[in-house]
Amino acid sequence: MNRFVIADPSLCIGCNTCMAACSQTHLQQGLQGEPRLKVMRTEQESAPQMCHQCEDAPCATVCPVGAIRRENDAIVLNESLCIGCKLCAIACPFGVVTISGSRPVDIPDDVATDKAPLPERETLPVSSLLDWHKGVRAVAVKCDLCAFSDQGPACISTCPTGAIIEVSEAAIAQSNERKRIQAALPQANQLVITSLHDKPVSGGQK
Repeated sequence: MNRFVIADPSLCIGCNTCMAACSQTHLQQGLQGEPRLKVMRTEQESAPQMCHQCEDAPCATVCPVGAIRRENDAIVLNESLCIGCKLCAIACPFGVVTISGSRPVDIPDDVATDKAPLPERETLPVSSLLDWHKGVRAVAVKCDLCAFSDQGPACISTCPTGAIIEVSEAAIAQSNERKRIQAALPQANQLVITSLHDKPVSGGQK
């Protein structure tokens, strides 16, 4: 089973700390600064959307150069091998593989590209799957569980509410054991209560 990261919407406060930590941690490693997760919000709650580390990994299956592989029970992407074909982003069923790359200095942040179709000349962005910059190499980015860090995923260590956790086979085994113990506790308590009720009271009538 691959390791993966999940978030509890009841604990998430939508502060975007996980996104900032992800971006800065990868930039320090010389990797793309695009966050590998994105906080999604509804009227009631919020939670980061992130890579599911799929067992069958469609993104790895379609990669023509083997830039996405399973390593240390996780699906990781080697940005140096990526050729920017965007097939992985198209194949991802959860939309968590995104496209990044260097942004030319002469293009404003609120415009996708000078070639992107803009209705009535409005500065509306387009999907990164359709966007392109002349002379700029597109690079796919996805969660790698911060494989380069001994401390594990930066999103987990920086989340102020502890909403994000890593799931592994060991963690699942521990969770199952706790559930079995908790399920047995009410029965054990009931046995104690029953035995106390059945015990004759000292000093009572003979």
